[in-house]
Amino acid sequence: MTDLLHVILLGIIEGITEFLPISSTGHLLIAEKFGLGARSDLFNIGIQAGAILAVTLIYWKRIWQLLTQWRDPANRDYLLKLVVAFLITAVLGLIAVKLGFKLPETVTPVAWALVIGGLWMIAAERLAARQPERSTVTWKVAILVGIAQMIAGIFPGTSRSAATIFAAMLFGTSNRAAATEFAFLVGIPTMYAATGYELLKVVKDGGAAHEDWSALVIGFVISAIVAFIAVKWLLGYIRSHTFTPFAIYRIAFGVALLLLVPAGA
Repeated sequence: MTDLLHVILLGIIEGITEFLPISSTGHLLIAEKFGLGARSDLFNIGIQAGAILAVTLIYWKRIWQLLTQWRDPANRDYLLKLVVAFLITAVLGLIAVKLGFKLPETVTPVAWALVIGGLWMIAAERLAARQPERSTVTWKVAILVGIAQMIAGIFPGTSRSAATIFAAMLFGTSNRAAATEFAFLVGIPTMYAATGYELLKVVKDGGAAHEDWSALVIGFVISAIVAFIAVKWLLGYIRSHTFTPFAIYRIAFGVALLLLVPAGA
């Protein structure tokens, strides 16, 4: 029962933090260090896929429009930019894996990433506010979103959503709703691909028999439900609010971790 409760809590944490710009990977690492138990890479990526499923359901009309009406020039252009952003992330991510980049296993680098990312978000929000209102996604935005997504993937605490949304807002798509939509849509194939890659690796290495599949399924479902609620709320929130409160939370949380957790713990 204790382990089940831990799985449910991890699913809730993932569902809340995956698309809010506060870093899901960082929060999961911290939660595991503070008593919820270390989980496999497949579990962590699998519950992230649950959150991605929630966004897929929320944006299914937009996705269907892009796939079925791709002959329309505007839809085709947008779809191609999504594909390019995804491919940039995939290629750079594979290069990072080949070079041996691994997620940190201590809290300190995550805490610093939370603080630095929060300060960066405040500055970026102010810079974006000075730009003229633009909803168009340019090729520069698509390329930078792909790069930002990869960077966030190898530095827990950065936040994939924060990195991609602000990359879009600062370099051409200043409208929050438009920047958020593109960032979230790029995340859909990215996280599904990451989950598939990790699953194939586990099967190839013979680790499937040792994976706690029931925990993975429960975490996946909880994450999907919670993420659906969180994203619905966020999309309504950003219509009339800035991301600054999330930045303040990141800074406060990161500072608290630096003060309370010994370096290297």
